[in-house]
Amino acid sequence: MAHRFLPHDLVEIGTLTRPHGIRGEMRVDYYADSVDLLRGDAVYLQAGSQPPRKVTVDTVRLHQGTPLVRFTEAPDRTSAEYLRGQTLLVPESSLPELEDDEMYLNDLMGLSVVLDTTGETLGVLEHVLFHGEQEVWSIQTPAGKEILLPAVPEFVADIDLDAEVIRITPPEGLLELYL
Repeated sequence: MAHRFLPHDLVEIGTLTRPHGIRGEMRVDYYADSVDLLRGDAVYLQAGSQPPRKVTVDTVRLHQGTPLVRFTEAPDRTSAEYLRGQTLLVPESSLPELEDDEMYLNDLMGLSVVLDTTGETLGVLEHVLFHGEQEVWSIQTPAGKEILLPAVPEFVADIDLDAEVIRITPPEGLLELYL
């Protein structure tokens, strides 16, 4: 996956997946806990490696647990279709304060992922996917292979932001599926 140009103060909070209905609403693969970030006046979209552009959120609502967002710039299904796959960004300053034991997903991107038992480096955390309520980490190996790891406490032993290392204990057989 090619890295996109991101101004240092913008943080990725989701991806527009597909239109919903005929009124321009888009389904969002959303990384934040609350849709309140989408209600702010500083929301940006980015297509591929193009620079982000500011957009105006018209409406935000939840539909069966999935955020739906409509932008003033895309008032119907046809115009919303052009937004498919674009990244949703907000200024880092709009993010809520974290507790001491919390961190943003954005802070984890690019960290080395190692096996807790052996210290062997598997690769780097490249991307985070969300399948329903499940957070799945995409780990890119030096050989260019992708390992998908459910990001649950029993598989994530430790995250050390200072050392830039994530220690994992994958379930038996998982690595053999990918490597």
